Amino acid sequence: MESSRRQFMEGLLGAPLILPSRARGANDRITYGVIGTGSRGRYLNQKFQALGAQCVALCDVYDRQLELARKDSPDARTYVDYRELLAQPGLDVVIIATPDHHHCPMLLAALKAGKDIYAEKPLSYSLAESERMVQAVEASDRIVQVGMQRRSAPVILRAKRLVEEGVLGRITMVKACWNWNVSGPLDNSPLPGNLDWDRFLGPAPKRPLEPMRYRRWRYFLDYAGGNMTDQGTHLMDVVQWFTGVRHPRSAVAHGFIAKAKGAEHPDVFSAVFDFGEFTAIWSLNYCNEYEAGWSITFMGDQGTMVLDESGYRVWLEPWRKNREPVYVARETVPVEPHIQNFLECVRTRQQPNCTVRVAADAVAGPHLANLAMFHHQRVEMEWALRSPWAEKPFAGLD
Repeated sequence: MESSRRQFMEGLLGAPLILPSRARGANDRITYGVIGTGSRGRYLNQKFQALGAQCVALCDVYDRQLELARKDSPDARTYVDYRELLAQPGLDVVIIATPDHHHCPMLLAALKAGKDIYAEKPLSYSLAESERMVQAVEASDRIVQVGMQRRSAPVILRAKRLVEEGVLGRITMVKACWNWNVSGPLDNSPLPGNLDWDRFLGPAPKRPLEPMRYRRWRYFLDYAGGNMTDQGTHLMDVVQWFTGVRHPRSAVAHGFIAKAKGAEHPDVFSAVFDFGEFTAIWSLNYCNEYEAGWSITFMGDQGTMVLDESGYRVWLEPWRKNREPVYVARETVPVEPHIQNFLECVRTRQQPNCTVRVAADAVAGPHLANLAMFHHQRVEMEWALRSPWAEKPFAGLD
C-alpha cells in the first residue's frame, strides 16, 4: 500500500496512460444505462438522450425514482441491482449518479464489465478511493469522464486564456464561495414506496433505516464528504486548473451546523489552502442568499477576475482608479458541451476533458479540508495520503 500511494502521489504530476481500444463509427448510436435515477441521474438522462444517445437501462434502489426515470425512457430495462444492469448485453456506457460512497465500487465494477463511464462528481469518498480509481482507469482501455462541466464550458475556457495571457499578473489569493439560503432541518418522515435500504447502504456501515439518511445522504459521514467535496470539487478544480497546480500542500478548516438539524456535515464552513505561491479560501454558506450561487475571485498584482454563474469580469490594478471592468462575458455554464465531449471520446477513444486524474486532483483539497475540519488540526497532503484517514476520513467521530 505504501508503494502504491507513493506511485499515486508521484503520478499526480505525470501523464495518464492511454491504451488502445476499439473505434466506433461516427454514426453509431451510443447506448447507455443510468445507475442512480435521482434528480441528477434523470437530468443527465434527459441531456444524453437530447444529444443522440439511447438509454436502454435504468437502475435505482428506490422504486419512486425508477418510476420517474421511466417517463423519459419507457423502453429501458429497469434494475434494483447495478450489477445486473452491467451484465445487460449491448450496453456501451454507464452513467453513475449515486451517493459518493458507491462511486468507487461501481466504477471498478463497470470497468470490469468493459463499459465506458460518465461518473458524477465528486470522484471519490476518500483519498484512498481516488488512488484506486485512477490506477484502475489508467490500467484499462475505457473512456471515463467525470461530471465537472466547467472543464468543457466555452466561457470558462475563455477566462482561462486571459489568465494564461498574464492579464492578472502574479496571482496571490483566490477566493471560492457558494451562497444559497436553502438549509433547514432534515426531513425524517416515512418514505412512500419501496426502498432497498441494504442496497443503498452498500459498503457503508449497517444501521437501521432513517429516511433522512436517504433523502439527504450528502449530509452524513457514512455516505459523502458533504458540501465540502460536493461543491468544492467544482470550484477548487477551476482554482487549480487556472493556476497550474495539482493540489494544496495543506489545509485548515472550520464549520458548523447552523440550520441543517439532524445533519453530520456542516451547512456553513470555510477552508484555507496553502498552495505555496498563493493562498486559496473556500467558503460555503447555505443560510444566506447574498450574491447567490458560486463565485471564484482570482486576485493578482495586475488585475482581478471574478467568475460566477453569469460569466466573468476582469478589473485592472489599481482598482481605485479602474472601477470599470476591462473584460466582461455574460454566459452560463451548460452541461451539454461536457456530455458531448464524452460522447465524442467514446467514438474516437481520445481522452476526455475531465479524466479521473483531473477529478482526483480536484477533490484532493476538499478531502484534505474535511480531515482538517473534523479532526481539528492543520493537515498536510503528503502526510494525509499515507495516514489511516486516507481510507477512512471520518473514523472515530461517531
